[in-house]
Amino acid sequence: MGAFQDRGSRAYFDHNATTPVDSEVLALLSTWGQVFGNPSSIHSDGRGPKALLRQARKSVAKFLNADPLEIVFTSGGSESNNMVLQGIFNWIQTGQGWNGKTTSKRNQLIISAVEHPSILKTAEFLKRRGVQVDVVPVNRQGQLDEEVYENLLSENTALVSIMYANNESGCIFPIKDLAKKAHEVGAFFHTDAVQSLGKSMVDVKDWGVDFASFSGHKFYALKGVGVTFVKKRTSLESHIFGGGQERGRRAGTENLLSIASLGHRCEGFQQEMELEALQNLRDQFEQKVKTEIQGVSIIGADSLRVPNTSNLILQGVDGETLLMNLDVEGFSVSTGAACSAGSPEPSPALLAMGYSREEAQSSLRVSFGRGNTLEEMEDFVGVLKLTVQRLRQLKQEGHSLHA
Repeated sequence: MGAFQDRGSRAYFDHNATTPVDSEVLALLSTWGQVFGNPSSIHSDGRGPKALLRQARKSVAKFLNADPLEIVFTSGGSESNNMVLQGIFNWIQTGQGWNGKTTSKRNQLIISAVEHPSILKTAEFLKRRGVQVDVVPVNRQGQLDEEVYENLLSENTALVSIMYANNESGCIFPIKDLAKKAHEVGAFFHTDAVQSLGKSMVDVKDWGVDFASFSGHKFYALKGVGVTFVKKRTSLESHIFGGGQERGRRAGTENLLSIASLGHRCEGFQQEMELEALQNLRDQFEQKVKTEIQGVSIIGADSLRVPNTSNLILQGVDGETLLMNLDVEGFSVSTGAACSAGSPEPSPALLAMGYSREEAQSSLRVSFGRGNTLEEMEDFVGVLKLTVQRLRQLKQEGHSLHA
């Protein structure tokens, strides 16, 4: 099978992993591609790219309800997360103090147990450098233990990083309230909001956060562009040194095509209409699954979730095997298991939520997007039902042979 095979009748239900590029973006690529100069150049061929970059920054800022000067373009969500976490503690550890107080000894980072690996692994790195890292537990319904969170906050807290919505369960955290509590002890608040674009109403001012991370490829833009929202008058050490791009906060020539694609998506998104359509499709899917398939539970069903995400636990079924069978049938979905060195391991996020290894390995994530139809969803449920029945039967027969 070639890399550029005709998609044919395949249905894509993995929009939390990435999204197809918007058709208008694809049509504009040849036009944008002619604006090839370096935005930092002062000659005529640099002025066009600089204007395109400026317009994209304005569009993204307006969409996020931010000031254009608060927008820093990066290569993606992972870089944006690293930029904030490392940037804050590099600032402190190089003796530059805290909000003008050079005697500050703040050294604590607070995160949730279900953060993206780009947060978890950066926290591990900072811990090796002497940062105190504390983790807030999350229950089976995807809800943060707010009592533990409040007890962890102190005058030693430098930064809190809690994601807006979990990429596996879709559960949304109350970041507005969490940020307010962090500010009460003088700490900064960052949210990994990669799963928010195209799935929620985004308003960084209303959220009250100091930093936020976003990614273009989750929003029908090209891959290779992310955004770090950096609230005015906040201290953040640069993590990439070189030129003076992005007002000195992120060196390197800007990825203009990807940035332009994200700006265009921010201009064209019909927020309320698209969110309502996703919600309706997801809700109908879950109702049909519960009606037609036995032994299924939905993670976070009673919690506030982004409208496109449904994570199922299917009793007696291995998620990886189910995924591969569905792939053969023409459906792209995801599983709660992540492959490491060729060996499937349960999702750390689901384990952190209190699910057993068996439950975590029986999970299947379905994340809808704007191109999905009711007919596709109904076809998928039919195939899912038959595949689950067949795999359960095979497992039962295997147990009988070894009895």
